[in-house]
Amino acid sequence: MSAAIRDINSSPPAMNPWVIAPIVAMAAFMEVLDTTIANVALPHIAGSLATSIDQSTWVLTSYLVSNAIVLPLNGFFSAAFGRKRYFMGCMALFTISSLMCGLAPNFGALIVCRIFQGLGGGGLQPGAQAILRDIFPPEKIGAAMATYGIVVVVAPVLGPLLGGFITDNFTWRWNFLINVPIGILTLFLLSLLLHDNPDHRRIKLSETKIDYLGFGLLAVGLASLQIMLDRGENADWFASPIIRTLAVMAAVGILGALWWEWRHKHPIVNFRMLKDVKNFGFATFGMFMFGSILYGSTTLLPLLVQRMFGYDARQAGMVLAPGGVVVFCLMPVVGFLIPRIATRWLISFGVFWNVFALYMMSRLSLQANFETLAMCRVVQGLGLAFLFVPFNTAAFAFVPKQKLADASGIINLARNIGGSVGISLSVSFVKQASQVHQNYLVGAVTNLNSAYRSNLHALTGAFVRGGMALSAASRAAQAEVYNTVGRQAHMLAYVDAFRVLAIVFLFVLPIAVVLKTPSFKSAPVIVE
Repeated sequence: MSAAIRDINSSPPAMNPWVIAPIVAMAAFMEVLDTTIANVALPHIAGSLATSIDQSTWVLTSYLVSNAIVLPLNGFFSAAFGRKRYFMGCMALFTISSLMCGLAPNFGALIVCRIFQGLGGGGLQPGAQAILRDIFPPEKIGAAMATYGIVVVVAPVLGPLLGGFITDNFTWRWNFLINVPIGILTLFLLSLLLHDNPDHRRIKLSETKIDYLGFGLLAVGLASLQIMLDRGENADWFASPIIRTLAVMAAVGILGALWWEWRHKHPIVNFRMLKDVKNFGFATFGMFMFGSILYGSTTLLPLLVQRMFGYDARQAGMVLAPGGVVVFCLMPVVGFLIPRIATRWLISFGVFWNVFALYMMSRLSLQANFETLAMCRVVQGLGLAFLFVPFNTAAFAFVPKQKLADASGIINLARNIGGSVGISLSVSFVKQASQVHQNYLVGAVTNLNSAYRSNLHALTGAFVRGGMALSAASRAAQAEVYNTVGRQAHMLAYVDAFRVLAIVFLFVLPIAVVLKTPSFKSAPVIVE
């Protein structure tokens, strides 16, 4: 891809970065929120649009697929259209498609609108991160990443809670319509305050040979991977020919794109940054692990409390909410510590508290109360705050300004794919582990077991005293024992899943050791 560089003679006026930061952060916040806000509304969407619960999950899948395709292309589109024009274009597409989602007359129209919403939203996360990284001086990069970290960590937690409230009190359509007034206000403020940096690379599409092969391979690979991860559990994974086909397409597409883009002189996605830029490759892998643990645990805990403790969606959201509050409060503190404490120590501190929180979750039982469950998330929130900001700061510390958009797209893609992997593998693990535990526990449910006989006799007597005939009471007692075995098996499966996540997260520590601590000396910077 040969490029012609445009000369930009006029420089934008200087402006306090804290004026721009909340605006671009809000744009990214709405996009991340939409990855989870519709989760609890799926039964309502299915009933309203006359489709099945299983089919309604395409509302989530379609958004994630289109979002994943756009994420790594942020650098190319920013260079082609200009950062301000591209970011505002993405915001406009996201806002318009949100309106259309809320007005969708049928399920097919909703899926099409969600695809366009994902395409628009795909440029908001990396765009906001690149803008924040660019407008703040080096000594305040920690504060910039803390601002973005609040968006990424708090929004997925707030999504189900807000979605449940909106769906219960209004209608599922307002989960999408709520974006419209915020999107319009954000667009207006962006048009006034955001300017293109004259130092950024610009290309003319008319004079550019676009890398269509790289784009095609990447699009097919990422789309196949996202659909496979999202639909694999329902399709029984590799027992399904569709999942096997998607796995092959994902492997061919992604590996082919990496090989092609690595060798291409002007790649549409600059994957060579993973090797050439100090810290970036290791930090990107760290963000993949971060996404896996964040989304995996954030998915398992609400499932646990809803299935095992009978919580509704609002109560499950309240279990997660204290952890989000902790992250919100600690992010500025971590931003303050970034220039003062070595990155490896901050990350190690965050890993310790995450592992400890997951260990606490692995000690839960069916007698756990709300306070215990919420405390697990509070401890995890403490760890999450000390991971996201240091990883991002270390990743971008040595990235040239001309490559910020490329870097932001790649690292956000890694976190999102990590989240999808974490969710899919965690849910699948619980399902398989519950079967194993149930098979083991059922072996003890036999007349040769005195404890079983005693419990069955006591239950039968209780049902008889409640007015049941002896034969009906005996059957009811056996059913109660079986339900108890099933509940215990599922609880043990969740406990095992949290224990595995804790062990896997320990592999982040070697990454922290090899990361180079960036210098935060002041340097001249163009503030937009």
